[in-house]
Amino acid sequence: MHIWRKTSSRVKTPVALTIGNFDGVHKGHQAMLKRLQESAKMLGLPACVMTFEPHPREFFSPDQAPTRLTGVREKLQCLIQANVDRVYICRFDYEFAKIPPEQFITRILNKELNVRWLLVGDDFRFGARRAGDITMLQTHSAANGYTVEIMPNITVDDTRVSSTVIRQALANGDLAAAGNFLGRPFSMSGRIIDGDKLGKKIGFPTANIQLKHNRPVLSGIFAVSARGAIPSSPMTPLPGVASLGVRPTTHQNGSYVLEVHLFDFNQEIYGQRLQVDFLHKLRDEQKFSDINALILQIEKDIVQTKNYFMTKTNAHNYSSICIAH
Repeated sequence: MHIWRKTSSRVKTPVALTIGNFDGVHKGHQAMLKRLQESAKMLGLPACVMTFEPHPREFFSPDQAPTRLTGVREKLQCLIQANVDRVYICRFDYEFAKIPPEQFITRILNKELNVRWLLVGDDFRFGARRAGDITMLQTHSAANGYTVEIMPNITVDDTRVSSTVIRQALANGDLAAAGNFLGRPFSMSGRIIDGDKLGKKIGFPTANIQLKHNRPVLSGIFAVSARGAIPSSPMTPLPGVASLGVRPTTHQNGSYVLEVHLFDFNQEIYGQRLQVDFLHKLRDEQKFSDINALILQIEKDIVQTKNYFMTKTNAHNYSSICIAH
């Protein structure tokens, strides 16, 4: 997959294109990417995605913008898995935000990207002040050499799939619903960094994951599966329990930290990148009276997590994880 961060000169090869933020690359996005692939193959064109960095809402209202479901790295990995040929990452800044919708069509879609087939959602808006809409795209299509297709909404259990719905499910601790909308477990990834080593001191060593945002979309204690801890086999999943929160028992006014305790694993893995799949929420984070009370609860969390993995539904996956380990 080729990645461009600017389109300053005309692309010689015509393309099939879809446009969006693709936060989460959920089932709705996956349906769009599948349709893009089908049409691109039929027309003999490269399948291309245009996305934006930063997210427009982050640019205009950084303090009010929702936390992303996926970072740029994770988004690109999902697009690779969807067999996208090219990704255009447009830098969203004041200059880009000021582009009139007509100029977006003539300059970017036509002259720079050489679009011949375009797929957009039924609520797509573009250009300065979001003044451009599907009607405008259709009106200017013939003069600019492309055809427009509108992607209908994708629903799961009679609910329209969207990043907003997934964030709400995660905030409510409903990981099953979030995973159903995503088509996979919700995950977070990052580098393992040095921590205060309290977990190791009390008998539960943890991998501390560096977070890019201090407003994660969920918090609490979770049963998780993590990949990346074994360098020789980075895709091998390891079961564990994770805490995502501010650690109120040991820290006052703390920042959010993701700590993962992997079962039967005791290797130094600082600097490695870990992907953590959130499978089941055990409880909310809480403040305990002292360290001993915290230790007792951690022991209960571990037992509950292992029981989760050993249930009839999850026993096969847990056995596979243990055998692989």
